[in-house]
Amino acid sequence: QVILVQVNPGETFTIRTEDGALQCIQGPAEVPMMSPNGSIPPIHVPPGYVSQVTGRNGSGPCVGVAKPLSHNEDVISPLIGEYPFLGNTFTKCDSSMQQPNKQLNNRHKIPNGKYKVVYSTVCNSVKGPSSDARAFTTHSDPPDNPLPPRLSHRTKSSLTLQWKPPADNGSKITNYVLEWDEGKKNSIFREYYVGHQRHCKVMRLCPAVGYTFRVAALNDIGTSGFSTEVLFYTTGSLPQTSLPPRLVQTGPSWVTLEWTRPNSCSTEEVVTYTLEMQDETKGLDFQAVYSGLELNRKVESLRRNTQYKFRVSEIFEIFNSSVSFSERQWATLYRGPERKHLCEDRKPATSYSLRLSCVNVGGQSQCSDDLTVCTHIPPPGRCQPPSIVGNVKHREMTLQWGERGLRMCFGLERMVEGSEPTEVYCGCKAECTVGNLLPGTTYRFQVRAANSAGYGPYSESVEISTAAGPPGQCSPPAINVTSHTCAEVTWEVKSSGIDISEYRLDWGRDLDSLELVYSGTETYFQISNLEASTDYCCRLQAVNQAGAGPYSDLVTCQSPAAAPDVVSGFRLVDHPLNPTESEPFSHSTSLALTWDEPHCNGAEMTSYSISVGDSIITTGNVTCHIIRDLLPDSEYSLQIRAENEMGPGPFSQTLTVRTRPLPPSPPRLECAAVGPQSLKLRWGFSSRSQLTEDTTYVLQMEDRNQRFVVVYRGPSHTFKLQRLSESSRYRFRIQAVSEAGEGPFSETYTFCTTKSLPQTLKAPRVVQLEGNAREVTWESIPPMRGDRISYVLQVLGGREADYKQVYKGDETSFQLSGLQWNTDYRVRVFACRRCADTLQELCGSFSPSAHFNLRRSDATLAVEADVTRVPMGSTLTDEQFAGLMVFGVASLSVLMAFLLQLLI
Repeated sequence: QVILVQVNPGETFTIRTEDGALQCIQGPAEVPMMSPNGSIPPIHVPPGYVSQVTGRNGSGPCVGVAKPLSHNEDVISPLIGEYPFLGNTFTKCDSSMQQPNKQLNNRHKIPNGKYKVVYSTVCNSVKGPSSDARAFTTHSDPPDNPLPPRLSHRTKSSLTLQWKPPADNGSKITNYVLEWDEGKKNSIFREYYVGHQRHCKVMRLCPAVGYTFRVAALNDIGTSGFSTEVLFYTTGSLPQTSLPPRLVQTGPSWVTLEWTRPNSCSTEEVVTYTLEMQDETKGLDFQAVYSGLELNRKVESLRRNTQYKFRVSEIFEIFNSSVSFSERQWATLYRGPERKHLCEDRKPATSYSLRLSCVNVGGQSQCSDDLTVCTHIPPPGRCQPPSIVGNVKHREMTLQWGERGLRMCFGLERMVEGSEPTEVYCGCKAECTVGNLLPGTTYRFQVRAANSAGYGPYSESVEISTAAGPPGQCSPPAINVTSHTCAEVTWEVKSSGIDISEYRLDWGRDLDSLELVYSGTETYFQISNLEASTDYCCRLQAVNQAGAGPYSDLVTCQSPAAAPDVVSGFRLVDHPLNPTESEPFSHSTSLALTWDEPHCNGAEMTSYSISVGDSIITTGNVTCHIIRDLLPDSEYSLQIRAENEMGPGPFSQTLTVRTRPLPPSPPRLECAAVGPQSLKLRWGFSSRSQLTEDTTYVLQMEDRNQRFVVVYRGPSHTFKLQRLSESSRYRFRIQAVSEAGEGPFSETYTFCTTKSLPQTLKAPRVVQLEGNAREVTWESIPPMRGDRISYVLQVLGGREADYKQVYKGDETSFQLSGLQWNTDYRVRVFACRRCADTLQELCGSFSPSAHFNLRRSDATLAVEADVTRVPMGSTLTDEQFAGLMVFGVASLSVLMAFLLQLLI
């Protein structure tokens, strides 16, 4: 019974044959084994490996052996089988191993290489699951053996050598060791150089002496092996200057010359002599008339009575040459001083390798590079006719002829009826795949062989027919564009032996957007929904039972231009997009419209038409327009259409819009109250029909730069301006704003503030003088904007009910005399401003009153004093004084109320 042993990638299966020899088989492979008694003896596997027996579809069991790599396992152990081996029949199995597979198969894992290995079992083309990937890195090794050093320069006493670095195998090369035999030819080498350089100059050598060298590389792991040995020679000494030739004999048209051998050359050296002659009558330089090994020469064909000059030079040549040839091993074919040799009695049609070395007194040189030559053979005879290999396809076939194993070339010729023969193959293989054939066509083939002697005769021709194939390339379809949205495509296709079952038409705007638009047996198709002024292309393909043929050439067309598309985005905007100062815009009598530019369909846009009721408004090539001179608060239905060189497009959908009502007219502006630093303004409508709850008023005041600025915006009908300058003019205008829009501004109104009153003084101070006199003083006020300030002093005393003015002037003090004893008095003062421009006098408020009483002492005599200019009444009683206080408080309240009303 035959047993198949599955060898996984990276494993080695070792077989001990009947004669006791061991044979190693690298995986992946299936090794056929034969069991003597039909059973499956155990297979010796390393620890941890598992063998599994599976079926083989009746051809015997299959033994698969696999073990995933552990984390500390870097080496794959071999398997050993003790079965008789059937033969070298291996079947590669599928493997999920990653690169480098070839390295694993050869059991040469590269040093310091990174690998990943997985295992899988394959049996009967069924692959089991793969193991987990195991990554590992091989150890570093000593460097590889270097190549032999090469000679870069030499002299009589030195040789300069160079060498290339070998593979370091994962560890950097640190040094090189150069050894030599010291020219003794005794195979004993000594170190000459150790270092990291890759070149060395060997000094103090002898001329024309051969020296043998070798080199090795070192890294941290170890030392490589030495390179192959190489022999180099130093140069020899230059020969001495040659002696001039001697005249031996002369004739009318000839002379005989001789010369001597140089004393500096040895008897073994071969010297070549060159004799040169110069004809002085012609003015030519020396020209060679002889070159050879002889020491004399007869020079003929000379002219009579002519003077010639001669000189001789020597060339040291090799005195012995050795030519070796090899069929399987090297043998000496020739040794001697000549530089050519005829090799006879060689085998025909045989390849030989030749090499050459030279010998002189310095020793033997290295051999030259190998020259491979082949002896001629007679032309080959007639070949067997070509035969078919496998099945004949519709466009190719494989032919072979029975001349395998012969070292020759072949020429295969193809012939078809109505055309000249064509060579379709020229090479050394005895088979050929002929392509680029026509389906359903009969061809004749003949073959001939060739070698170095030339071509032999053609074989007998054989006729072979290709299978019927898919249709050929279709002719380009014809396109007839009937409108900008429709096109008709027609075509004709020739059959290639089989009826066409289907046509496929691809259509699109370019090659990348082609899509299948038709599939069927008709030769006509209409395409609709095209866009105007657009490029389109199409191609055609025919299909039969053998498959689909090639596409036809691409055909292009362009749809014609058309009227524009319908306008979209037709809408009303609050403000015009291109306003003009010359024509103000009003929402009550104007409409600002805009729209999106439609597709022009290949023709330049010229204008737009807007339908407003029964009228048509034409605009230029713009996307916005203002319709003016409309009725306020009215509804309109609008439509728009675009027009190009091809004509007008369709109208858009109806847009219903409404103008706004007329904005309100400005109200009349009045000044309700005036103060020195404030103005209270009020306004109202002349027509109550314009008054609405949502009306907003905009009050503007002119600033110093004659520009109107907004000082109030709101629904109120009054507004008070504060912090103004006294006696100054201010200009105002007002505007009403409602849902209908902003109304016009009113005319300009001018209002002026009043002058300021003097400030209220503090209570005056009373100072006692001698007797019944008192001095009253008060604070002073500076002039107000150039206007003078005067003061008024009033006194209340005795039985008087009202204050009496006792002083008016510019001073800030006054003496009261003639006062009554034991009487209460009150004094007050106020300031007056005399306006220089109007001569008007503006008086301020009373100051608080100051109270004092005149008491007579016992030592003082009663003296009736008469108050100057102001008669004083009797002393007030308590009831009278209380009433006077009540009256003063009431008066002050009224005055405060009046001032607050002015401020508001």
